[in-house]
Amino acid sequence: MSKKPDSQLQNLFAAHHSSDWQEKLVQVAYRFNREYQRETFELPAEVQAMPIFREWIGGSFSGRIASPFWEIAKPQKNQHCLDIGCGISFLIYPWRDWQAFFYGQEISNVARDTLNSRGPQLNSKLFKGVELGAAHQLNYPSEQFDIAIATGFSCYFPLEYWNAVLAEVKRVLKPGGHFVFDVLNLEQPLAEDWAVLETYLGAEVFLEPLAKCEKTIKAAGAKIVTHKSGELFELYKVRF
Repeated sequence: MSKKPDSQLQNLFAAHHSSDWQEKLVQVAYRFNREYQRETFELPAEVQAMPIFREWIGGSFSGRIASPFWEIAKPQKNQHCLDIGCGISFLIYPWRDWQAFFYGQEISNVARDTLNSRGPQLNSKLFKGVELGAAHQLNYPSEQFDIAIATGFSCYFPLEYWNAVLAEVKRVLKPGGHFVFDVLNLEQPLAEDWAVLETYLGAEVFLEPLAKCEKTIKAAGAKIVTHKSGELFELYKVRF
């Protein structure tokens, strides 16, 4: 298992009034900070022997399972788009081709710093900066965005947390705006092995049936517009 997160991360989420979810937020931020910094993860031999680990360590696995949000909600020219848990999205996806304004929020200070350093160099007009903070407390005004995106992280938190995220996204979306996000599909053959790997990398995965996730979505007042199945995640586009 990984080393313990440092006090800087502990203090960050305490300062952001996220005490209810502080431990999980710190764990996930630390897990991805280490990956972005290319640190070595010390894992048991039986985990290293798993085929999924060998794919992950080879560097191609994340691209294989990433959810292509643009296939069901392609950002349009001059739209204001919020990428929650954005990682280094602006550097690897074709935002310049889309000509959409990019705003981000991230719990990894390493990813935040990387984007805020390199994003303006890539396109200072489209890149509007990345805020450091949790998904359930977005650092943006109400009704600001045409699209909100949140892929690759819902599975690290219980559905109670996702309730809070849905409420915040609803707040920052313009009327008629769309929210695009993914959830882990337990029916996929990779799901259990991937959950084991992620737990050993330092971020426990919550295994929730899709039916329960969809019930949470509807209870938040969101209507599922469309969805797309991936190799590991189910991608949803909803409107409030």
